[in-house]
Amino acid sequence: MFGIAVLGAGRIGRIHARNVALHPRLDLKSISDPISDAAADAAKENNCAVSDFDAIIANPEIKGVVIASPTPQHLDQAKAAIAAGKAVLCEKPLDLDLDKARAAKPYLGGDAPIMLGFNRRFDRHFGALKRQMDAGRIGQLESLLIISHDPAPPPIAYVKTSGGLFKDMAIHDFDMARFLLGEDPVEVYASASCLVDPAIGEAGDIDTAKTTLKTASGKICVISNSRRSGYGYDQRIEAYGSKGALRADNVLESTISQWGENGGQSDMLQNFFLDRYAEAYRAEIDHFAAIVAGEAKASVGYEDGVRALELAEAAAASFKSGQAVRV
Repeated sequence: MFGIAVLGAGRIGRIHARNVALHPRLDLKSISDPISDAAADAAKENNCAVSDFDAIIANPEIKGVVIASPTPQHLDQAKAAIAAGKAVLCEKPLDLDLDKARAAKPYLGGDAPIMLGFNRRFDRHFGALKRQMDAGRIGQLESLLIISHDPAPPPIAYVKTSGGLFKDMAIHDFDMARFLLGEDPVEVYASASCLVDPAIGEAGDIDTAKTTLKTASGKICVISNSRRSGYGYDQRIEAYGSKGALRADNVLESTISQWGENGGQSDMLQNFFLDRYAEAYRAEIDHFAAIVAGEAKASVGYEDGVRALELAEAAAASFKSGQAVRV
């Protein structure tokens, strides 16, 4: 078994810690968080130690580090872990500053064993859609529609430090667009508003956006983002090709539907990402275990993190200027 440490005992850190602790090939050695009560609770929950960052980096028994700390700490922690010979799973985004992320290439690029936490690539529904696209089921891909609507907005305190909708929320969709398109977009146009909560606008952010990506070959992807759907966690993808279309639909709480004289009604959408992507988070840790063991290279790595951040910055620039932005 390979020793693993988790940096960050917040919501995402606890998800990763639990999945590491339950993995048959991994041994959760320690958790680190500057909030001592949070670290102690997470460590007790997963039967591991609490350690500070320096002790984790110096510990030769720890072969991999999961970085789920606040975003401003990601790059420095990732560079230190890689320099110490450890594999890294780093949550998105790499940083809120694109220039800083690019400058980390000598440390995190190339063959460095770093994996980015774009967990939706490991969702079995989206994976099946990708495999069918690659198998030619719809001919040549022409356009994509990615819908990502949250059930309710996050707290304003979170919004103020999140880096904005494009870097915090839509960055998952930018990565998924690249994954499915099979080529990088060269043009970004974004239209956005604050329609859900005026306090989000007062915090300098937007809560509703439509972003159009275009590749050099002419493929188009439209991404729809909202901080509040009003009907649950809406996660859909539609792919249109020269011979047909594919659709990955929402996952419901159950497969039960009720029928009566007024028609039919299915169950509710799964509540939020903790439920909808629980299986994907476990599959992500499976892949990380193979990286730590030296059996695989990261299927989504440093360069993917930079590319997604480039698209997020381009979308923000397009929204501000009202013009399409070349990337």
